[in-house]
This record gives sequence, structure tokens and C-alpha cells, in this order.
Amino acid sequence: MVATISESPVLNQDELKKIAAYKAVEYVESGMVLGLGTGSTAYYAVNRIGELLKQGKLNNITGIPTSKKTEEQAISLGIPLSDLDAHPVLDLAIDGADEVDRYLNLVKGRGGSLLREKMVEGACRKFVVIVDESKMVMNLGGSGLAMPVEIVPFCWNFTATRLQNLFADAGCVAKLRRVAETGKPFLTDNANYIVDLYFEREIGDLKVASDEILRLAGVVEHGMFIDMATTVIVAGECGITVRNK
Repeated sequence: MVATISESPVLNQDELKKIAAYKAVEYVESGMVLGLGTGSTAYYAVNRIGELLKQGKLNNITGIPTSKKTEEQAISLGIPLSDLDAHPVLDLAIDGADEVDRYLNLVKGRGGSLLREKMVEGACRKFVVIVDESKMVMNLGGSGLAMPVEIVPFCWNFTATRLQNLFADAGCVAKLRRVAETGKPFLTDNANYIVDLYFEREIGDLKVASDEILRLAGVVEHGMFIDMATTVIVAGECGITVRNK
């Protein structure tokens, strides 16, 4: 189901992200346990939740952060925090995405937090995704940008080669993510590496691809979030569109 909510003048990408984030926070109610996403779009949502708490418009909120960065942001805003051990079922999670296909499947993890994001967002009753219209694709991997896979550091090149070979028919290239300033491998919050997969062609059935990736020893998790989003809020030049499962 698709609904166009409002119209707006031409806005830049950051303004679109902020509009989508504020719309998502409208789903938040007092007393909720919330998954707090990571990334440039989720940042605005977390800030908005902090503002509403400070204003007294929300109360008794508990946040479960999906990264150390989000944890630091939430603490600075006075958002009470907990974890999945104490709250194994969440009411709602709000997060961004790197790609969204027509079925509301996602690619996430270009910021490096895919494992914790999947753990938290897989435990929530409702998962609201916030994006600007540039993130919409016909098929996952269709942007030509990275599809991240978190792997253990041990023999990382061996694992990267196996991942690349797994999707040879899709013209896959696997690259270890490195820190631009130092050239050292990028480390996740879990002290793992990330291999970014780039595809020239469609990878086929996503659930089959998911199973094949996860069967490889050395793989921790991948950035395909299949059948997880319940609502996607898309901000574009013509306004806000809400897509529901």
C-alpha cells in the first residue's frame, strides 16, 4: 500500500532525510522500547526523539542502540538505554537503508553496523525505514554500490574470494573495506572486517543468496534485510510517500 502524505519544495538530500526521519518519529509513543538506528538518516530520528523527551511530549522511552556511535548520541540526548538481554522484544525500530527494492527488501551496512542493526531490528514488532528517493532500486545491488558482508578477520582474503566466486555469474567483485586515511582494514563495533560486494547483474533469488552467503565459514552476517521492513518512508522532491507491507 502506498500513500503520498504531503508536497514540498525542492530540497537537498539532508533536508529530505530529516523530513523522513521526523515522519517516522510520529510512530513513537510513550512507554515504547525502541531500536535506535545508525547512519545519517537515523541520526535525525534519534535527535528528534531526544527533543520530544526533553519537551515532555514523550516519556518512559527505552532505547536499544544499534552501534556505539548511536549509543553515544542517545546518551548525549538523555535517552534511557538498555539492551536485547533485558528487552528481547521491541515495540518499534527506526533506521535508514542504503537500498530499498519494490518489495521493501533492504541493503544496509555501508556505515558498518549491519550485524547489530539486524539483531535489533529483527527483534521488533514494527520496523520503520527512512530513506530519500535516491535509495530506491529495482533490485538489491542495483545501485552499483556496496552490499556489505561482515566477516571474521582470520584469513579474510580466503573468505572474500569465496564470496566473489559465489556470485561470479552476477559479475561480482569483492573488496575489503579499508579506512581511507590509514589504509587499514575497517573494523566493526564487533572487531570484525567488512567485505563489500559489487554486482554487475542481478543476484537472483535473495533468500537463496542469503543462505549461500551464511553457509560460508568465516561469514558473520550480510547486509540484505529480507522481509524485515514493515513500513518504508520515502522523502522525495514531490513529498513524502509511505509504503506499508
